[in-house]
Amino acid sequence: MIGLFAVTAAGRRSAAELAGRLGPDAVVADGPIAPAVRRLWDHLDAAVFFLASGAAVRLVAPLLRDKHSDPGVVCVDDDRRFAIALTGGHVGGALAEQVADVLGCTPVVTAASDSTGTTPLDELVDQLDATVDGDLAACGGAILDGWSVRLVNPHGFPLPALPPNVSAHPEAPLWTVVIDDRRPTEDEERTLRLIPRTLVVGVGAARGVSRTAVTETIARLDREHGLDPRAIRAVASVDLKADEDGILEAVQDLGFWHSDGGEELSLLTYSAEALAGIEVPNPSEVASAAAGTPSVAEASALRAAAELGGGAPVELVVPKIKGDDVTAAAARIRPRGRLAIIGIGPGNPALRTPRADVELRRASVVVGPDEHVDQVRHLLRPGTEVRATGGAEAVALAREGRAVALIGGSAMAGPALAEAGADIELVGVPGVTAPLAASALLGGPLGHDHALISLSDAHTPWEVIERRVRAAAEADLVVCFHDPRSGDRRLGRALEILAEHRPGATPVGAVRGAGRAGERVWCAPIADFDPAEADESTTVVVGTSQSTVVDGRMVTPRGSQPVPADAR
Repeated sequence: MIGLFAVTAAGRRSAAELAGRLGPDAVVADGPIAPAVRRLWDHLDAAVFFLASGAAVRLVAPLLRDKHSDPGVVCVDDDRRFAIALTGGHVGGALAEQVADVLGCTPVVTAASDSTGTTPLDELVDQLDATVDGDLAACGGAILDGWSVRLVNPHGFPLPALPPNVSAHPEAPLWTVVIDDRRPTEDEERTLRLIPRTLVVGVGAARGVSRTAVTETIARLDREHGLDPRAIRAVASVDLKADEDGILEAVQDLGFWHSDGGEELSLLTYSAEALAGIEVPNPSEVASAAAGTPSVAEASALRAAAELGGGAPVELVVPKIKGDDVTAAAARIRPRGRLAIIGIGPGNPALRTPRADVELRRASVVVGPDEHVDQVRHLLRPGTEVRATGGAEAVALAREGRAVALIGGSAMAGPALAEAGADIELVGVPGVTAPLAASALLGGPLGHDHALISLSDAHTPWEVIERRVRAAAEADLVVCFHDPRSGDRRLGRALEILAEHRPGATPVGAVRGAGRAGERVWCAPIADFDPAEADESTTVVVGTSQSTVVDGRMVTPRGSQPVPADAR
């Protein structure tokens, strides 16, 4: 929710104009401003005050808790000259720019950090699970100060939207940011290296191999092949070596490189049968006789990389090298484009999950209908590309190696899931659905088994929809209808089918615009419910034969026993 607060007539006119452009997420507060701020504060993602900045500071100062949870606050003067970001880092700054664009004033953004109080690089480090080599703070400060920064991303990691002064081919860069799992060929000044954990080392060894022999052989991956040991995510071998002290101690030594609080380095082991089925460039009869598989080092590296990568492509970057009674090989988990399918809830920002906000900020492209994008536009990083297209294009963009967020409900998610394959990373972020939001407003109608049925015949013939309604009616399930159309006959026909199997007093609840401005909640017996009152933004819930109304709220008891009459 974006709260708009004004005192003067001019401020109220500006607030109304801004609300019209920001959409249903914006609410113009009524009544005295101070109690309105206190009443709404815990529900706000952001707030815009149309009054002097000093007055706005005094209003919000007692309510501020910490930079992680405080809403972004923007102040606009009566003459509409400036939109000043007061708090909220990136959220406040982005909102100031959006408000300035709508009202034709100048944005004033002084924060040197985003909404988490960090530079644009800090979240990137977390997203990549990367080790940092270089002065992160100085490089991040240079980005915030507007200096030109060169970005080197040879493996094509999907990145969030970055400031425009960060690019692959800048003019006269002050800093260089390199995202790579390899050592640099030469030292460069003002270079920040982000080292993602993409490598898996496979190890084969004779019984009783020494710690020194294993450590020295793994070190050759760095010395001779340029792989940074800080990029090693795991070490793998055949299960016969699960208790081999020399290997376990070498893994412990490698863990030194991971002393930055990241995931602990581990030894993964696999059966000889599992490794024998993996195609490798250098099979060995000696290994087959000793371990039951033609390859240990190469096969275990590839097997573990495939497992840890969750379907991502893997490659053998260093084939088997031989040491003293030990062999080693290295595989890389290659990055894929990323598609996050995000449920943003029924419209009220209080019903949007924190995970959804995180994923929206991680994207470089957001795909979805304008009415859904408008609800979260203030959360997007500057420079985020917005596409009002569909799920198929979201998948295509992810296949290009980009970080994509898709919003717009199941109508968008279905086509995307049908198109997506293992060539992209797929992330699902659940949202509070309109039926759940409506159920909470109506009481407890979904307290027992229920069915969710769309009344839209855009993709499903009406004959099929009617058959599903009849099956739910005969099973005495609670039925939740979405996509009814104002004045359309289908909702009425669906209710007629249900009424054939339920008493005339069966409650029917309806919620229009759940969680949004103008929300309406009503309930009537199935014999009296008027389908014409429901439109496409209405969710209709029909109770079972045992559902009832208790103190104005729908209740569906579990089991077959009705609610006692004296409790109604």
